[in-house]
Amino acid sequence: MKRARIEVDGEMHAGEYRDGVVATETDEFVVGEHGPLAPPCDPSALYCVGRNFAETLDQMEYDVPEQPAFFIKPPASIVAHEESIPYPTFSEEVTYAGELCAVVDERCHRLDPEDVPEVIRGYTIMNDVDALDQPGRTARKAFDGSGPLGPWIETDLDPHGIDMYTEINGERRQEANTELMLFDPYEIVAFLSERFTFRPGDVIAFGSPANPGVIEPGDRVEITYEGVGTLRNEVAPPET
Repeated sequence: MKRARIEVDGEMHAGEYRDGVVATETDEFVVGEHGPLAPPCDPSALYCVGRNFAETLDQMEYDVPEQPAFFIKPPASIVAHEESIPYPTFSEEVTYAGELCAVVDERCHRLDPEDVPEVIRGYTIMNDVDALDQPGRTARKAFDGSGPLGPWIETDLDPHGIDMYTEINGERRQEANTELMLFDPYEIVAFLSERFTFRPGDVIAFGSPANPGVIEPGDRVEITYEGVGTLRNEVAPPET
């Protein structure tokens, strides 16, 4: 089932997404007519794993990590499905990365990998927008608009063996399968849960395959994960 959120007249509504409609227990809201899709959850943080595909290690000339390498994006980084990505004023080299994400359903800490499916609400998609010319991982990856997220949460999904691809203006730039991850999604969640107490709605992103090229204002970015859907955003010019 696809769980989505829509904001109508300043009020947030959550329900099942079916054919362009968000159906709650009492109402139905047509996406586009009543309002756009909102981000699918309200995380306290987005926990992001990098260097989790061999292709990425080769592209960036990284060593193979002995454990998941992670960083954190703040809630301010989130951009909804089909909302514009603001091109950062402080960068001239911005790239993208299509990532599968788990959304936590309950407060939890110190999980075993086999227990992870019990605490996951479902899966969504994130674009790890990266200002490559900035110093340090936090400066590169944690800023307003650096975490487009959506379009919804798919609750009935096994994250293993999923095909994905990313297209920029219709040109395919990424194509892979989650079986190529160096660290299993359940192992990643368990690893991070030893360090952090997760809250409902928190997001855990599992990394991205090699991502050649950059994005520019006016570009359309579409990230598709089999069984989930397509996250779509356009890049807006820098604010003046």
